[in-house]
Amino acid sequence: MRITRRQMTTTAAQPARSHSKTGPEAQARLAELRAANINPRTGLATDYLNHFNEAIMLLEMVPDMPECAEDFLGWRPLSYAEHFTASNFKARDLAIAAYDSADGRIRTEFDNITSAMTSILTAVGDAMRQAQQDKTRARLAEQATGWVKPLVMLAGGIINGDIEADVDYIMTH
Repeated sequence: MRITRRQMTTTAAQPARSHSKTGPEAQARLAELRAANINPRTGLATDYLNHFNEAIMLLEMVPDMPECAEDFLGWRPLSYAEHFTASNFKARDLAIAAYDSADGRIRTEFDNITSAMTSILTAVGDAMRQAQQDKTRARLAEQATGWVKPLVMLAGGIINGDIEADVDYIMTH
C-alpha cells in the first residue's frame, strides 16, 4: 500500500459529496457536523483514532511494565461503525451516517490506513501471545508503536482533509 502526495491532494481537495449543496438545509448539516467534531469536507471524525491510540498507549507501557502486555492483548479491532456504536460519542449516529455518505475515495484511503493499523496490531497481539519472554514482548511493542503511530498521523490527515501532509515522509519513517 503506497499513497502518494498527489493522491492525497486529489482526494482531500474534494468536499464530502453529501455536502455539495449550499441551501439552508445543507448549511444546517454542515453546522451539525462541525458541532459534532466531524469534518464536513471528509465526513470523518477523529474520535475513531482514539481506538488506535488506546492500543498504542498500552504498547508504550509494555517495556516498563511487562504486565501491561495482557491489557494490550485485551484490545480488539473495531470498524468505524462498531467503534461509534460502542462509544458514548454524543453524535455517534451522525458520525456513522457521515462516514457512510463520505466520498468513496476518501473512505477507501482512510479504510486502507485503518486496515493496515488493525493488521499490525492484530499480528503483534498474536506474536505477543506466543512470546515466552517479557523482553520479546517489549521489543514487539516498541516495533508496533513505531509502525502504527505514523499511520495514525496519516489517518488524521485524511480525516482533516490535510492536503499538506507529507505522506511519503510519514510512510517511510
